[in-house]
Amino acid sequence: MVQCAWFIRTQSLTYDEPVHIAEGLNAWRYGRFEQYNDHPPLARLWCTLPLIGPKWQVEIQQLPDSFRVNRLAPDPISLAWRARAMNVLLGLALAWLVWWAADRLFSRTAANFALALFAFSPSLIAPFSIAATDGAATLFIFAAAWCLVRWRRAPTWRNTCGLGLVLGLMLLAKFSTAPMLVLALLWMLLSSPDKIVQWPTRWNWGRTAAALLLAFVVLWAGYFFHVAHLTVKDGTLTATFPNWKQPIVKPARGRNYSVLVPAGEYVEGFRELVRHNRQGQPAFFLGEVSSHGGWKLYYPVVILLKWPTIVLALALAGLVLALRRKLRVPPDLWIMASFPALYLTMAIFARFNLGERHVLPMYPFAILFAATVWEWARHRRPAVALLILLATLNAADALRFAPGYLSYFTPFVRSAESYRLLTDSNLDWGQGLLALRNYQREHPGERISLSYFGSVDPRLYGIESDYFGGGKDVSGTVVVSA
Repeated sequence: MVQCAWFIRTQSLTYDEPVHIAEGLNAWRYGRFEQYNDHPPLARLWCTLPLIGPKWQVEIQQLPDSFRVNRLAPDPISLAWRARAMNVLLGLALAWLVWWAADRLFSRTAANFALALFAFSPSLIAPFSIAATDGAATLFIFAAAWCLVRWRRAPTWRNTCGLGLVLGLMLLAKFSTAPMLVLALLWMLLSSPDKIVQWPTRWNWGRTAAALLLAFVVLWAGYFFHVAHLTVKDGTLTATFPNWKQPIVKPARGRNYSVLVPAGEYVEGFRELVRHNRQGQPAFFLGEVSSHGGWKLYYPVVILLKWPTIVLALALAGLVLALRRKLRVPPDLWIMASFPALYLTMAIFARFNLGERHVLPMYPFAILFAATVWEWARHRRPAVALLILLATLNAADALRFAPGYLSYFTPFVRSAESYRLLTDSNLDWGQGLLALRNYQREHPGERISLSYFGSVDPRLYGIESDYFGGGKDVSGTVVVSA
């Protein structure tokens, strides 16, 4: 909590945060999920709960290929504190859940070791200190995996309803969680407390269907039980959504028909995500620029560069110990491990190469595997002393970048050279305006020419500067985003 508060106090709003906040307010105030429907609404609704009152305003100007924030009322700092603090609560929930899972799978001391690694992980501190959707997706994917384990141990109707509720919240957190739903339902269908059931007649059809139905109801509730109207007539498809200003009209083939679609905004957002992924997204990787991304090694390299080296090494060591059966791990751990394995596979073949945050849901599972090392070593005093030393070194490593945890790189990367390897939310997501404002206050009268990667108008933070772009002469102090 201290590290998150330190981050919030010193880091300006990142590129995407104003849109998430604005769309959350649009949903609460007008029941509208129209303008930036590229994320489901759970995190947006949660983070804007303290901002529903009329004095909190976000005005966004749409540009041809981006957007610009021209007004934040009453001011960007107080608005950021309220919205971001809600996400910190989700981070604390994930910390408790990781500790609880490690305690049940291994031991209390292994759980405490996992929590020590969790508390000093820049990969978790930064995403849970900003008003974005990555933290919520990470929390509910891990929660779904753990609830699935508990359901497998005791497939009661109570646990079935709990799992269905969590699966619905997971779907509402991010579109990339949809394959996790399919994976969880397959495990439910085929699992018994002690084995995998092979015969379809003995599969858990009833409870699986009940969990799926409850997940759908939760998803629908997240869109305020909206129903879209889809019509195909004379070769034209028309889709209308509640409170949208414009329907979607496209050419279509086939017979004429009309159908009602519950939570149609989710379907439309997911369809747009698939289309966007096919086209790709401009990206930067190890000095190369691509107009559509799609590097297969992007996320494995990002993990090597951005995850704390000690945590990553311990996680890999725990995986090796488990695979080589040096330590007997519960079968439930392998069921949970199927979630990050699927997520990494999806990330490798995706064309969104924008930041470590897109593989963040894997990180809590890595901490679980790191806890297996403690479990293996806890009766060996020298090994325990070494692990305590490693946890202490990990904390020191994280604090090297405090409070700017978003730009953390491993000790093997010189900070002055990190921009040559990765950019965007890996390094510079527009969070530096407060630091620039402090610099300007310390150097009154100094003329600043600013080229800034971010969506918020620097003047909203009290920064006076000249904007410059390609081919424009500059003077005074030149400030350029990484």
